Amino acid sequence: MSQITSEELFQRALKVTPGGVHSPVRSFKGLDRSPVFFKKAEGAFLTSVEDKRYIDFCQSFGPLILGHLDPEVKEEVHAMIETAWTFGATEIYSLELAEWITQTLPFMEKVRFVSSGTEAVMSALRVARASTGRNKVLKFEGCYHGHVDNLLVQAGSGLAGTAASSSAGIPADVAAQTVVTPLDDEVLLEQVFQLHGKDLAAVIIEPLPANYGLLIQRQEFLKKVADLCKKNGSLLIFDEVISGFRVGLGGMVAQTGITPDLVTYGKIIGGGFPVGCYGGKAEHMNRVAPSGDVYQAGTLSANPVGMRAGLTTLKKMQRLDGWKILEQRTQKFTQALQQGFDKKGLGFQVQQHSSLFWIHGKVDTPIRAISQLPKDQSSTFKKVFLSALDKGVYLAPNAYEVGFVSLAHTDEILSQAAQIIIESAES
Repeated sequence: MSQITSEELFQRALKVTPGGVHSPVRSFKGLDRSPVFFKKAEGAFLTSVEDKRYIDFCQSFGPLILGHLDPEVKEEVHAMIETAWTFGATEIYSLELAEWITQTLPFMEKVRFVSSGTEAVMSALRVARASTGRNKVLKFEGCYHGHVDNLLVQAGSGLAGTAASSSAGIPADVAAQTVVTPLDDEVLLEQVFQLHGKDLAAVIIEPLPANYGLLIQRQEFLKKVADLCKKNGSLLIFDEVISGFRVGLGGMVAQTGITPDLVTYGKIIGGGFPVGCYGGKAEHMNRVAPSGDVYQAGTLSANPVGMRAGLTTLKKMQRLDGWKILEQRTQKFTQALQQGFDKKGLGFQVQQHSSLFWIHGKVDTPIRAISQLPKDQSSTFKKVFLSALDKGVYLAPNAYEVGFVSLAHTDEILSQAAQIIIESAES
């Protein structure tokens, strides 16, 4: 009996699902190839329906900091499934995770669990509007905050700060509630605040933008954002859905020393299950129902399986000092990549922060804004991605998505992967 292939499955999926996928980045769009269908994952590896094994640097786009099917997390998940799947009522598991977060991170005075990062952002913005009595929000080009209507916008033409929808189905008056400005530009930032400052309920930013390449920001720029928020009475929201508990125990709040009013988390806090949360200063979080007048609810919010998986993941990382291990391994891996690229005269660079990395075309100055992205990024990435895929390395299938290293990626696995990626860049 012949084995089913990814191509056959994709053709079936196209008949029942838009584009054959349940999230656009999975589609391999622009790569001239159908996506690989996987059936199994363990540690640092994915296994396709064709039984081909891949070193996985996607790691479900970040949640699996311990790797797939970590034994300790797996044990807790099995125990929870044998206990209950969901309650729709108060239970001890979300309380334990909420207590751990608030006790570990002093700036998170209160938290509310939801089911995704998008939901966390949407809710945090609602809280900010209620707390300030204002309607507008400032975001930055190159930062992604989920598919919230008024954040799926891009800078329009003309006056700095005007916005245009980047998706169909979003009314113009909704897009108009958002002001957009580039990253890494204090001059334009000041101009935007001069024009809109008194109308801004919140400024939302990824303190480590990692959805449009890895755009590491200067401390001075982030400090300017925080100072202008304070001066104008706008709430500062750090979107740490990716960077939270990825770059370190305290995330970018700890690394920058900047305390925002609200923070959104996701990915790692669910240990591989659908979990998000928003939280911060009690004066703002107390506005959330039933304590206050900001309504937000969710049938599967604080799902006990995700709560238990997340807490087990976080405690293990803390016990092992896992962030330090990951930093060292990722640094060694990315240095090997860069040395290989340079030795062979290949026009690639590797950007790295903690356990995140991004491969891009060679440039003369650090990339901190989307205007600085290499013009041929998509075409050069496509060549590397497809060749690495054939050789057994699975990178995120998009030129602007970052790679994630997990504790399951040993030095030996990373060395093997580096060699494959270098060879792929050379081919």
